[in-house]
Amino acid sequence: MSSLREECGVFGVFANETCDLAPMTYYGLFALQHRGQESCGIVINDDGLFNFHKDVGLVNDVFTPEIMEKLGQGNMAVGHVRYGTTGSNDRANAQPIVVNHIKGRMALAHNGNLVNSLELREELEMNGSIFHTTSDTEVISYIITRERINCSSIEEAVNRAMYKIKGAYSLVIMSPSKLIAARDERGFRPLCYGQTEDGKYVVASESCALDAVGATLIRDIKPGEIVIFDKDGIRTIEDHCGKADPTMCVFEYIYFARPDSVIDGYSVHNARLRAGTFLALEHPVQADIVIGVPDSGIDAAIGYSRQSGIPYGIGFIKNKYIGRTFIAAGQKTREDKVKIKLNPISETVKDKRVVLIDDSIVRGTTSKRIVQLLRNAGAKEVHMRVSAPPFTNPCYYGTDIDSRENLIANHHTVEEIAEIIGVDSLGYLNKEYVSLLAGGSHCGGYCAACFDGNYPTEVPKTASKSRFEQKISEGKKARENEKHE
Repeated sequence: MSSLREECGVFGVFANETCDLAPMTYYGLFALQHRGQESCGIVINDDGLFNFHKDVGLVNDVFTPEIMEKLGQGNMAVGHVRYGTTGSNDRANAQPIVVNHIKGRMALAHNGNLVNSLELREELEMNGSIFHTTSDTEVISYIITRERINCSSIEEAVNRAMYKIKGAYSLVIMSPSKLIAARDERGFRPLCYGQTEDGKYVVASESCALDAVGATLIRDIKPGEIVIFDKDGIRTIEDHCGKADPTMCVFEYIYFARPDSVIDGYSVHNARLRAGTFLALEHPVQADIVIGVPDSGIDAAIGYSRQSGIPYGIGFIKNKYIGRTFIAAGQKTREDKVKIKLNPISETVKDKRVVLIDDSIVRGTTSKRIVQLLRNAGAKEVHMRVSAPPFTNPCYYGTDIDSRENLIANHHTVEEIAEIIGVDSLGYLNKEYVSLLAGGSHCGGYCAACFDGNYPTEVPKTASKSRFEQKISEGKKARENEKHE
């Protein structure tokens, strides 16, 4: 966990007539690739018949021309890109999940993380449910399916299920006749919808995916809201709205989201500019150049430069052909990964006092290597500024921070961290500025528990992303012990 991992991205389309939705969904997922790079999937609804494909890998690797042709046409589609904050990385855990039940079919894509998934799974298993994955998304699908069997519509089933599932979830759900978008009552993860010129409705985790398919953003899904798209138009259920103060994950603005996205009415790019401005005000330094670590450090670097008056420069070139899933064979190759992915521009930094802006420091290993690259390129001084406060707590809502032991800020002071990573000075964003990143306009505030430990919900007993695997392993051991007794 040398750097943070994203959680997931969801995408959905509703059209009033049968058409070729696979390419549109492909482009939407491609725009959301930064949110999940382990696996991806698309389900097309062709008059109640669900054609789907999902696998481990990036969107352009999984969806070959042959696969796209096999998906066929339809009037609805659901897509997903995944990084697993719970459950192992294998094809079984790829989404969307497709369920066949006595009243029909359902496809479900989920972004977020439940805090009560283990308890719900144990309850379901005790009642005879058999699980095929180790992700909490399957728990959600079982809860909705169970409710659907006992009520008259899929939207009512989702409404009832939302009383039972707790934590972070932005959902796109497809039945044979409806597309449904739902967001948890605190709105931890983003979800929005828009419309194309020819009348298709599009739901996505971020507005950049709407832009990619030619849709105009209409609005964000409200925390707790269920939005239904069908042949009769759009309607909403707001039974869960206003039940809790919204606590959007502030790290969406700092790191996760693409800078060209607008989340809950505020530009991600502007939020990062403000982070850089705050850093310059609180941690000024005499320097010659400001650079950002691609990609999420660049906007904050521009903000720091504007506020401080220190020129901004391009300090690194990022290899576009190496993703975050780069396979490193052997320890030496893993250590060289940063050099392969980032290369400093010596003309920018040589004999200069450099301000280096990055979005976070997790373990410090990646930061140390980046700093060493600048030293090797001739930087005279390196002053690092971080556009987030220090990570001191695990996240239970969809970010891959599941162990305090792995967080360098829990074991070292700022001065010690500066010495470990090899910088001349180090400054983090002050916690007090976090709520101001999006202009202080977000109703109810943000979740910043990974920085301050103030969790807006109850937290799960087991935080590990592999908690279901651990449970399965513990069950096997218990059964083996019973055999020997």
